[in-house]
Amino acid sequence: MEIKDEKVVLYCGTGRGRSAAAIGQGFRYACHGKTVFVVRFLKGKASMEIEYIRKLEPEIKQFCFDKYDACYQDLTPEEQKEEQIHIRTGISYAKKVLVTEECDVLILDEVLDLVGKKIITAEELWGLIREAGDGMHLIMTGTYRCEELWPYVDRVTEITTVHTAM
Repeated sequence: MEIKDEKVVLYCGTGRGRSAAAIGQGFRYACHGKTVFVVRFLKGKASMEIEYIRKLEPEIKQFCFDKYDACYQDLTPEEQKEEQIHIRTGISYAKKVLVTEECDVLILDEVLDLVGKKIITAEELWGLIREAGDGMHLIMTGTYRCEELWPYVDRVTEITTVHTAM
């Protein structure tokens, strides 16, 4: 099965499965011999997803710059302010990976929500898109739609939940 050559893809929306879709896309690339890096934001460092993705190493490597185990939204305002420093470190790392082309596919999990929470700007994400080399693929996820970026990406998939059983 061939993978469509899309350089930049967004998975957004309020439905569940954005990260799973991005990781699934990364898995497909890894099956074709591509190196995949995942940089995670806002989820805390004690996520079950993190433990599972570790099983996919070395084909898929993940990086989490969170200091706290808890999700960003569950932190106190003081902890959130401190976590924002770590988030900026993660963004800097992502830029370095893009500039040096350390991988073929870079997944920035929940990065769109950094714009929604006003931790970074859409212009900063546009800067990351510009840094991606011709052979690199960039996948970004988050609930925030970040429509400012849509003119610069190859595909936007909005994930919504239409029914949940009680």
